[in-house]
Amino acid sequence: MARYRIGVDVGGTHTDLVLTDDEARAYRIEKVPSTPHNPAIAVLAGVRRLIDSGVSADEIAYFAHGTTATTNALLEMNGARTGVLINEGLSGVFEVQSQGRDGWSPFDHFFRRPEPLARPRFMRGVKGRINYRGQEIEPLDEDGVRAAVHDLAGLGVESIAVCFVFSFMNDAHEKRVAQIVREEAPGVLVSLSSAVLPRVREWPRFSTTLLNAWLAPVLARYCREIGEGLDAAGVLTRQRFLMQSNGGVMPLAADAEVHAVRTLLSGPAAGVRGASWLLGQVQGWRNLVTMDIGGTSCDIAFIQSGEPLEQADSVIDGRVVGVPALDVTTVAAGGGSIARLDAAGMPQVGPRSAGAAPGPACYGRGGVEPTTTDANLVCGALNPDYFLGGEMKLDLAAAREAIRTRLAEPMGVDEETAAAGVLRIVNAHMSDAIRIQAAKKGLDLAGHTLVPFGGAGPAHAALVAEDLGIARVLVPRNPGAFSALGLLCTDVRHDYLRSEMASLAALDPAHAEACFAALEAQARAELAHEGLDAESAALEREMDLRYAGQGYELRVALRGLPQPLDAAALGEIARRFHTQHAAVHGHSAEDADVEVVSYRLRAIAPMRKYTPAPEPVHAVADPQPRGARRVTLGPERAFDAVVWRREDLHSGWFSKGPLIVEQRDSTTLAPDGWAARCDEWGNLVLERQA
Repeated sequence: MARYRIGVDVGGTHTDLVLTDDEARAYRIEKVPSTPHNPAIAVLAGVRRLIDSGVSADEIAYFAHGTTATTNALLEMNGARTGVLINEGLSGVFEVQSQGRDGWSPFDHFFRRPEPLARPRFMRGVKGRINYRGQEIEPLDEDGVRAAVHDLAGLGVESIAVCFVFSFMNDAHEKRVAQIVREEAPGVLVSLSSAVLPRVREWPRFSTTLLNAWLAPVLARYCREIGEGLDAAGVLTRQRFLMQSNGGVMPLAADAEVHAVRTLLSGPAAGVRGASWLLGQVQGWRNLVTMDIGGTSCDIAFIQSGEPLEQADSVIDGRVVGVPALDVTTVAAGGGSIARLDAAGMPQVGPRSAGAAPGPACYGRGGVEPTTTDANLVCGALNPDYFLGGEMKLDLAAAREAIRTRLAEPMGVDEETAAAGVLRIVNAHMSDAIRIQAAKKGLDLAGHTLVPFGGAGPAHAALVAEDLGIARVLVPRNPGAFSALGLLCTDVRHDYLRSEMASLAALDPAHAEACFAALEAQARAELAHEGLDAESAALEREMDLRYAGQGYELRVALRGLPQPLDAAALGEIARRFHTQHAAVHGHSAEDADVEVVSYRLRAIAPMRKYTPAPEPVHAVADPQPRGARRVTLGPERAFDAVVWRREDLHSGWFSKGPLIVEQRDSTTLAPDGWAARCDEWGNLVLERQA
């Protein structure tokens, strides 16, 4: 009988695997070095290590993976050669874009748009036009489409993005183009804007579709390699999933021609979803700030009343992505972030990272530039003999040499002072990002708990909390593998969308119900095709609404309204919109006309999730510390920290700082002025003392 479930998260330095055992209601962790040139190698190596340790491959019932394949392809500009088919005369939209800067500072005098994903020579305009009502006003020139496909195939494109105006109202032309592409160039993938993002506004839709087409071959190859590797290892379960940006999973075999762009925030989403389920919904923590610090970056998110905040649109590396995603902000501040002196002789940290290869200087793999990890080691926060539970020794001498030659001597200070400066800078980067995002969302940080995870998170959390005025830090039981565990704490989530603008006051409730019914039929069909129980899926409805004339919308949930919709329900939707507009923007206009812009549906197919059991406080012998270590956070702040081992601590344990808690996957620092306790869930709770 199948009993095991595996979650795999790929980090910049290590790939983490969590194996849950349903019989024992426990889990174990494996870590293997990441393989940046091909992350699948590390993923499959970790699975084989679990099997070699005695886990029977045919007892593995579930595999979920947070992938960086598409993210890395975008950041490294290693996508597929992609062609574009667009309405004749409209190819300039890829040059004009939105006329804005799409997330970049308006005050940056050196601003340049990101490198285009498809050059003009890979774009072809074709005749055929649908109007804003969805009516054909010019027939599709099928001969012209065939000629264009032949041209693009001759140029070696692997994928084609089809971007026609108003295809969200009538997708007949785009679907016919897809048929022609498959007839004329069978090996070429096709991404249709009407399938990827059937939403009003040309540039977000075209940008998202082009990005999907550019990434689809990358994701398809990666998923094929993972699938074949699992087959070869004897892991034959069909329950194989990838994490999506929206915090849900989708089947590993999902159609990359539609879903590739939905994996861009796959890795960061897993940890946020884990915090939402384990800490928010199971354990009852309400308002959280998550801080996931790995080898290359720090990912920040907010959880309110147990649910993570989301965004309908995002900008990733300067590119507009119009699919729903958890609201995650990434800061170039990780354990491998490189510290250096700039042209003015001032210390800077990041955005360059030493990554997994060569890694920080203390890894002994050829790295010579000082990193955040080297600074933590020199300052005393890390134990050189207990990294990864003693599996890996850190070279303190190499870390000191890197900091001495690159930072301390040029600045005329000692190594500890230079290292402490590195930590101050990297902590300031993180606290500034959290403060800015909280202000944008109107959140009071004083009422929040900071949740650090990732291998480096707990070493920095208390210091970042001090900067932010946060009085409590919650460190999960296994922070270094928390994102991998989060992959076992979520459901299948698919998002569907249809734009159709109309006045809400004049809207026929039967027509609105028909729009949602069409989306629900599409959702059930897709879930059934994926082998999931479509009938047990939860279907959550939303509408995108705005005041007439506005250029932006608000997503309004329809939870609790009757089905089918009636006139009273539409009136309640309007009232919800006015209330939400006042909460977000500080005002409302209840006499103004409200417009429907889009209908949204989220289908949630429930999956079995890891659910821990609390440990009652019991009378056991008090644990004994494992010594003490000098920690230097600057000339004015140095102290001797008592060292504890996480496995020695039991529910109810308490100690005043300064202290360090070491464990295989992370190190927690509670400096002077803090105390720590172990709660019934195995979390470390750090609290500032009066």
